[in-house]
Amino acid sequence: MSSVEVIMASTLPGNPHGFLGRRGGISTGDLAGLNVGTGSNDERAAIVENRRRAVAAVLPGAELATVHQIHSAEAVYCARAWPHDDRPHADALVTDRPGILLGILTADCAPVLLADREAGVIGAAHAGWKGAIGGVTDAVIAVMETRGARRDRIVAAVGPCIAQASYEVDDGFRDRFIAADAGNARFFAGRQFDLEGYVGQRLRAAGIALVEALHLDTYADPDRFYSYRRATHRGEADYGRQVSLIGLPPKPA
Repeated sequence: MSSVEVIMASTLPGNPHGFLGRRGGISTGDLAGLNVGTGSNDERAAIVENRRRAVAAVLPGAELATVHQIHSAEAVYCARAWPHDDRPHADALVTDRPGILLGILTADCAPVLLADREAGVIGAAHAGWKGAIGGVTDAVIAVMETRGARRDRIVAAVGPCIAQASYEVDDGFRDRFIAADAGNARFFAGRQFDLEGYVGQRLRAAGIALVEALHLDTYADPDRFYSYRRATHRGEADYGRQVSLIGLPPKPA
């Protein structure tokens, strides 16, 4: 049995965290590996076990908190993990509660993990192109500030997502970004869009001084990551979702 691969960011030392891919899970077939997506057609028991393994690999004993992701710019505060059927519709979440592990699911979109260690406040955001241009990173920072974080202390990491070389878009897509800000033209090479670069720049423009991009392409590495676009291009019937996690360790007794 292979172990769960936990990819860590140098910007987040001291915060239990990890960008997980597909290694170390029990799902089979097109979804083989650590699929955690309840929206897939995977067996429920496999998803539950994969989620258990993911939590154990990053912060054993923690409660996993996720949201019903809708490609929005909505961010919410998490005081405790919600029951699966009662999760808020949002694409980012924030906590200052030890023992909670924030989880964001992706399959090409950019996962963003954030922390203000001094304030003891963490955040996680799902930044697909819709959420990114809509301001999901601004929203998660704003909620972190309500819990005592300061943007000049917040550090962030942008995890595995579809890379520019793999992300061809149409002219309407490009025109939308340039209409929002002419400077966004720098994130396009012809019809190839740099989602990771765009998300990183949104974070820096919001006042986050330290932003790390991991430069890992979900589309181009099928052994390591799930990818919606790759599954579509291959004509596969379904696709898995990987999870990115950040938490605060429980306080000593």
